[in-house]
Amino acid sequence: MTERYELTRPVFLIGFMGAGKTSVARRLARACGVASVDMDTYLERRCGRSVREIFAEDGEAAFRALESEVLRELAAMEGPLLISCGGGIIERPENLEVMAGTGLVVHLRVTVEEAEARISNKESRPLFGDLEAAEALRVRRMPLYERAADHSVETAGKSIAQIAWDVRHLLEERGVLCQLPE
Repeated sequence: MTERYELTRPVFLIGFMGAGKTSVARRLARACGVASVDMDTYLERRCGRSVREIFAEDGEAAFRALESEVLRELAAMEGPLLISCGGGIIERPENLEVMAGTGLVVHLRVTVEEAEARISNKESRPLFGDLEAAEALRVRRMPLYERAADHSVETAGKSIAQIAWDVRHLLEERGVLCQLPE
């Protein structure tokens, strides 16, 4: 029988594209029996369009407004969730307020080279152009990630399983992930 856990409040995984947020959330959710959601996937299903289409047809500002709306919705859901956020969630100050006010924010740190190696379909990432442009974006966002995060987890040279273990240990230490009695 697998041990069962519960989250005491929402957990927001933030970081640059390719940091492993979605994969780590899925792995942790399976291992601990908690609910997880990928914000971009949720947003796409809710809108009936891909992130790429929203960017192309409506622009980044419209996408960011939708993203903020979805963040508020997910943060307020009954039963805390493990939420893998889009890489740009930190672009709007109101998003930082929602995350800080409702849950624990964990930054998964990644280099642009490692991100590039992890992203199999760069076409689905509207802001991951060439490596130089991606690095400039990552460097610009880094202070925002650091300001938003309650904790950071280094991902360099680690597998998704190792990163998930690090996040799990952190959440248990902070009392955010608690084992349920049998």
